[in-house]
Amino acid sequence: MSSGPCLLVVDDNAINLALMTYLLEASGFQTTAAENGEVALACLGSQRDVVAVLCDIQMPVMDGYEFARRVKAHLPWAGIPLVAVTALAMVGDRDRILAAGFDAYMAKPIEPLTFVARLFDAVPSLRAASARDDDTGRPPPAIILALDDKPFNLELKRGLLEPLGYKVLTAETPAVALQLARAHGPDLIISDVGMQHGSGFDFITLVKSDPALREIPFIFLTSTHWDAESRTRGLALGAKRYLSRPIDSMVLLAEIRACLAR
Repeated sequence: MSSGPCLLVVDDNAINLALMTYLLEASGFQTTAAENGEVALACLGSQRDVVAVLCDIQMPVMDGYEFARRVKAHLPWAGIPLVAVTALAMVGDRDRILAAGFDAYMAKPIEPLTFVARLFDAVPSLRAASARDDDTGRPPPAIILALDDKPFNLELKRGLLEPLGYKVLTAETPAVALQLARAHGPDLIISDVGMQHGSGFDFITLVKSDPALREIPFIFLTSTHWDAESRTRGLALGAKRYLSRPIDSMVLLAEIRACLAR
C-alpha cells in the first residue's frame, strides 16, 4: 500500500469508484472509498489524515450538495479541499456546485490518461503533497521499455503510463530496444510482434538469452498476430502475457501491474 497522502473518494457508481481509486493509488496516493455522502461523513469522522475529497453529486441517501454543506459547516473539516466529479452539464451547475461548498469541479466521463493531471490542476496542493511524499522513502518509479515500430503506438503507451508514475523508454527497432534494456535494466518490457525490422519473437529470444535480462517480465501486445499458434509461441518463448489490440486501457494497466508485482 502507498504511504502517500490519503484521498477520500465518494461515488455510488462502483465502476467509477474503482477507476478513480485505481488511478490515484497508481499515482502514489492512499484512498478511502465511500458509496454516498453519509458513509463519507463517517469516514471523515474516523480518519484524520484525509487531505482532499473527490465526490460525485447525484447519489442516494445523501447527495454531494448536502455532503459538501455539512463538511464546510464542521470547522475541523472546513479546510479540506472538495472536488466535485460529476457528469452534470446543465447551465449553472458549476456555479451551484461551487456555491454548495466545493472548491473545484471535474467533469465525467473519467479519462484515465488525464485524470490525475486534471486533479492536480484543480487542487495544486495535491501535486505538492505528492512531490513531498516522493522524497520520503518511496521506491523509484518502475521502468517500462516499450518496443513498437509505430511511433503513434509508443506515444499512446507513454501517455497512459507516465501520468501514473512509470518511467517509459521507447524503441522502434529490436536493436535499439536491446541497447536500452542493457543500459537501463527495465522492470518490464512490452513489445509488438510484427515489425519492419525484426520480429518480437526474435527480440524476446535475445532478451531471454542474456543472463542480465532474462528475468525481466515480458508482455506481447499485437494488433496483427492474433492466431493461437503465435500466442502459443510467444508464451513458450517466455512472455508472461500475450495481449491483442485494441485493448481497454484499464485492462492493460491491470496486466502491467500484475506482471510488475511478480
